[in-house]
Amino acid sequence: MLKIGHFYAAITEKRKDTTELKNCMENTVKELLEKDTTVDKPGMLLGKIQSGKTRAFIGVIALAFDNDYDIAIILTKGTKVLAQQTYERLVDDFEDFIDDNDEIQIFDILHVPENLPKYVLRQKIIMVVKKEKNNLIRITRALIETYPDLGKKKVLIVDDEADFASIGFRSNSDEDTVELNKIASQINDLRKKVKQADYLQVTATPYSLYLQPEEYKYQTGDVIFKPIRPAFTELLPTFKGYVGGDFYFKASEDDNSLASHIYESIGVEELPVLKKEDRRSFKLEDALTSTKIAMLRKGILNFIVGACIRRTQQGRIGDKKRKYCFVVHTEHGKEAHSWQEQIVTSIKDLLVNSIDKDPELLSSIVKESYEDLIASVKLIDIYVPTFKELLKEVIESIKGDYLIINTVNSDKEVQQLLDNKGQLKLTTPLNIFIGGQILDRGITIDNLIGFYYGRRPQKFQQDTVLQHSRMFGNRKIEDLAVTRFYTAQNIHDVMKRINEFDSGLREEFEKGGQEAGVVFIYKDTNNKIVPCSPNKILLSATTTLRPYKRMLPYGFQTDYKTKIKDQLDWLDNVINKLTSANGIDAPFLIDLTVAELIIEQIDKLLIFEPGYEWDVKAFKASLEFLSKHSTNPVHSGKVWCLIRTNRNVSRFKTKGHGEYFDAPDTAKTEGAIAKQTAIDIPMLMLFRQNGDKEKDWMGSPFWWPVLYAPRDTKTCIFTSELVENE
Repeated sequence: MLKIGHFYAAITEKRKDTTELKNCMENTVKELLEKDTTVDKPGMLLGKIQSGKTRAFIGVIALAFDNDYDIAIILTKGTKVLAQQTYERLVDDFEDFIDDNDEIQIFDILHVPENLPKYVLRQKIIMVVKKEKNNLIRITRALIETYPDLGKKKVLIVDDEADFASIGFRSNSDEDTVELNKIASQINDLRKKVKQADYLQVTATPYSLYLQPEEYKYQTGDVIFKPIRPAFTELLPTFKGYVGGDFYFKASEDDNSLASHIYESIGVEELPVLKKEDRRSFKLEDALTSTKIAMLRKGILNFIVGACIRRTQQGRIGDKKRKYCFVVHTEHGKEAHSWQEQIVTSIKDLLVNSIDKDPELLSSIVKESYEDLIASVKLIDIYVPTFKELLKEVIESIKGDYLIINTVNSDKEVQQLLDNKGQLKLTTPLNIFIGGQILDRGITIDNLIGFYYGRRPQKFQQDTVLQHSRMFGNRKIEDLAVTRFYTAQNIHDVMKRINEFDSGLREEFEKGGQEAGVVFIYKDTNNKIVPCSPNKILLSATTTLRPYKRMLPYGFQTDYKTKIKDQLDWLDNVINKLTSANGIDAPFLIDLTVAELIIEQIDKLLIFEPGYEWDVKAFKASLEFLSKHSTNPVHSGKVWCLIRTNRNVSRFKTKGHGEYFDAPDTAKTEGAIAKQTAIDIPMLMLFRQNGDKEKDWMGSPFWWPVLYAPRDTKTCIFTSELVENE
């Protein structure tokens, strides 16, 4: 029977935990007490990115201590900084039991003394262990050799950010088997050596549930992969004020929403300028006017103006004026970080100089940011400062040296910037952090209202790419109104695609629990759609099929009119025959083979910009899978088709801007038709564009395809690229 003791009662009262969170933590410990948990059959706490997982598992540890567990081992992912952050969180939550009462001891495994007295060993002990093979050796040695009495006690292993690195299976090219990887093997070995240990995985990655098949051999012919069957799974509730991927990548599609103002597209030529100094393309003295760094400059100005808007609003109601931050994260290399710091410092210095030397320039660029941000501020019920009031606040901030720039690219440097809670310390009202991968996972950054992101998407994996986005977590709506996210359109597309992947798996799991299954497919060398193992997919090359999923190419130009004449004539002839037989007003049925031929010919018309290549293989495979797996046998092998002609959309969303137009269809018209018609088979929409030069095309007509998945689509993951065996 579960006991609510003084550890848990004190911590939940101190933190003012919600009833929903307490129910989750209590259910988790009940299950740990009742079920036998192992590495291949773990307990699972499934949350979302930055949704309070650390808070939850600390509460679980406290309650576990109340229920006869003596030792907790926390396996952290990433850098020493993350281990330190976890350590600081533990010390903060358990402080009443550490110094005053001598009931709990907390150690980083790197700093465990070798002469602990029995007085200490009789207390509850928490060990923080960064997931790395030597650290796993250290914790095993500490419990078995240095302090063998500890190995006889009841242990709870908490695997934080559990994913493929710690729970995965890796295919063996010599045998048709899948084997536990090294870290998982070491964790398993530790469990076997102590007298009693339970194992709890904590993750925001539902994908990890699909990486361990129930049996180690993959059965050829199976289409549906079911997630692992953990001993139990608890879903962590999100807290009030949580903002995640659905806000940034789904709600943002509604043009009337606050979320639609967040994303700003970086032009394709800007990111290379930030890699290293090249005065032929950009000079520091031009930092306030050069088009080469237009979006970085806009980001910094929006950050300064946005923070000033918020501080003005806070001052008006007598609230504490808060400190804000902006993150630049585009490259790993220190050379790039140094160059970016020079650029940002130049922008800062030129802004200071402009106060006296060119006030008109300062006023104009501040007004540009003011008008951009006020458009979203007006969507919420809050005071809107006048431009005159705001400009005064901005000038005061610049003259007062409120802005500090920190480059962060080593563990040592990050540790120097952490506060006593293990979070990045905001020193002044305006803080800009420039760095690489140290900033991309786990580090908590409060009051983030600007994020300039440029990591390459080619090798993105789901357990890391969304973690890079430090905007997830507890975000006040007032701060969201002045928040902006800057990245290249192709990078944003990859992040959106992976968020769809994540959401699709999570929904299926939540709907069906441990019986939920998801289809993972691949088109093999024989051009057949076949099932593939989840741990073989490259996530940046995935397409997630869900009800009414919309797929289309964009980021392209057509070839010259004379070069594409034959393909265009062929398409016009075939499509005219279809409309002559069926009419042009309403959708009609066509054979899958005809649809595939049309797509192949359209592909020959289009030339794609780097990073925007159309995955025709995925498009056709999705079309084929959705058509052939219809829930209505009569429609199998058929596709709904909708034709629209004489369209004249622009190539770019805004003239002179680098963001490509991606909506030849509209949700209110063609989207509504698709939802009414595409029930059990997909709909292929074909839009004949005029391609006028004044719209930035080449002056030739072309056909633009859009594919809608049907209502009855079961969540399906298609990958056009497999990960090679290691």
